[in-house]
Amino acid sequence: MSATSTTAAETAATGPMVRLRDLSVTFSGGRKPVHAVSGVSLEVQRSEVVALIGESGSGKSVTLRTLLRLHPERRTRMGGLVEVAGRDVLAMPQRELADFRGKVASMIFQEPLLALDPVYSVGAQIVESIRRHESVGQAEAQQRALALFERVRIPSPERRLQAYPHEMSGGMRQRAMIALALACKPQLLLADEPTTALDATVQIQILLLLRELQRDLGLSVIFVTHDIGAAVEVADRIAVMYAGRIVEEGTARELIRSPRHPYTIALLKSRAHGALARGTRLETIGGAPPDLSALPPGCSFAERCALASDACRAAQPPVIELAPNHRVRCIHTEAAAAIAPVLVA
Repeated sequence: MSATSTTAAETAATGPMVRLRDLSVTFSGGRKPVHAVSGVSLEVQRSEVVALIGESGSGKSVTLRTLLRLHPERRTRMGGLVEVAGRDVLAMPQRELADFRGKVASMIFQEPLLALDPVYSVGAQIVESIRRHESVGQAEAQQRALALFERVRIPSPERRLQAYPHEMSGGMRQRAMIALALACKPQLLLADEPTTALDATVQIQILLLLRELQRDLGLSVIFVTHDIGAAVEVADRIAVMYAGRIVEEGTARELIRSPRHPYTIALLKSRAHGALARGTRLETIGGAPPDLSALPPGCSFAERCALASDACRAAQPPVIELAPNHRVRCIHTEAAAAIAPVLVA
């Protein structure tokens, strides 16, 4: 093996699990192109959990699906760098991409009833996934599927392996979806709002299960949610997205204690998070997100922001590094600090 290939292999094994550089995703097919993601740069380290948060339409799920190249290619234009485990996802041929999905990176979809095939039992789908990626027989794949059901704490796992998706409750389907995502021992787990359709008690159970599995298996995880409270519970770092851009990024503790972008602050004030001081009223975020087919030249949040100035509307604000692990795309960070919510321990 040459020195060059050795270096490449070492980088793949020790570098970041995910590296995004200036990622852009544009959808065509309508009257105007839709700029769903614009200039996103992000790294996820090995065994790290990063949450992407923001309102619907902010680009969270689009970013996640780009890591598996799940967008319809005829109508999607993707640019920038997308690396997972040292591999260039955008340059992968289809055959390599099919092996990559499930084996290197896998996804837990938001609605498992739609993601799971209704024609086959859940156990059959897990067995098929295992045999597709690994040279094992039917019996061994069955045993591994059973072990996965036990791992995600599905009651009566032998019987549930024979069940069809519609025969399971919402919480049980989500656990089965997690088992399917883990079937081929991926290095990266992508969780696209995995608790949205569940009641509060089941949501907590699923979040705790995901965090436990991540720690036990040493997984890198990107967790998409609109709930900043859920992000704080599971994530090491949080990236806040708005109109296709990351507007603030930092450790979960730093972001919840010292938010410096007006949008992050607005999200905190609008959520019933337990850390809000007693007597603090929840607030709404006025206005609506911008049209992604006609983004303004300046800050996309300016029309909804009480701190916005002419400079904000004229040009995109630069990314400012407030601390080694805290970056924000805003020119009014000092003023933002003054309107941040008061939190309690």
